[in-house]
Amino acid sequence: MYVAVKGGEKAIASAHALLAKRGAGSTERIDHGQVADQLGVLVSRVMSEGSLYDPELAAKAILQAQGDVLEAVTLLRSYRTTLPRFGTTEPLDTAGLPSERRVSATVKDVPGGQQLGATFDYTHRLLADELTTPEIPDPDVAVDEPMPRVTDLLGHGALIEPDRPEGWADPDPGDLTREPTTFPMTRAERLQALARGDEGFLLSLGYSTQRGFGNTHPFVGEVRVGEVEVLFDAPEIGHDVPIGRIEVTECQMVNQFVGSSDRPPQFTRGYGLVFGRAERKAMSMSLVDRALRSDEFGERRVSPAQDEEFVIAHSDNVQATGFVEHLKLPHYVDFQAELGLIRRLNAEFAEREEARDE
Repeated sequence: MYVAVKGGEKAIASAHALLAKRGAGSTERIDHGQVADQLGVLVSRVMSEGSLYDPELAAKAILQAQGDVLEAVTLLRSYRTTLPRFGTTEPLDTAGLPSERRVSATVKDVPGGQQLGATFDYTHRLLADELTTPEIPDPDVAVDEPMPRVTDLLGHGALIEPDRPEGWADPDPGDLTREPTTFPMTRAERLQALARGDEGFLLSLGYSTQRGFGNTHPFVGEVRVGEVEVLFDAPEIGHDVPIGRIEVTECQMVNQFVGSSDRPPQFTRGYGLVFGRAERKAMSMSLVDRALRSDEFGERRVSPAQDEEFVIAHSDNVQATGFVEHLKLPHYVDFQAELGLIRRLNAEFAEREEARDE
């Protein structure tokens, strides 16, 4: 609150009115249902970084923010803080995730087959005058055919680190939205922070690990997009209660590991799981996750992507946006103080120059 600033209420009210117009008014206003239905990738990003799965609310936030993703994420997180908490859900069982899209860059004839689904990977990057809906051919692979994970196939031959090390217990992860962030973090807490992190920031960090700033040589073990059932933990009933299905994107990245004195050479894992259809985010998350596991494998930390505190402290786009954009607000008193300091230092410098000339 800038209490020294007076008389700006009318200007602020006018700014709010201009913002609410959402354009010149010569075109028909977009409905949030259209946004949710036709801008699914954008909605997925806002839900993931806003930590709230609700396509309708995410679409409304996007409209209110005029397409500003970070502003929409801020709106969604703010709304999230007002919601009551009734309990917790069980971990998502993605092993049997019925895939709308499932690709592997490591195994061509993967059991269950590859499903391209909806992807930009093979499209020509040419602007179309009008978007059309082509006919979709029948898939070659039955959707209900078992689709074991590629990493599970590698695990049978001890070629990849186990998903759960021997004697490993699964502790309840902390809630970063309710508890202060402390370092070092557990991997579960890191993954939670990365899932909420800014896609562009994680993409750049993931890219850096492949350019010599992370010492990784990754392969996409598998990327899956599909709906998974959410089970609510209801102790008073005595069993879990299904409360709905959500769309998620899961990525398992396979990375080389040369071995150490107590661990054999084998592949290691990077993991990403996000709301909606967001392959780029899930892949970036899995690359950064693997880079942050350097201490587990006795690797030297020599790059930004391997520095847990740097990555986690700067990946939150709401915090970053607030810190950067607050610079637009009045800082008159601070600037006047620094201006006075510069003038005084300049005067002292001039006096020293005069004394030296004499």
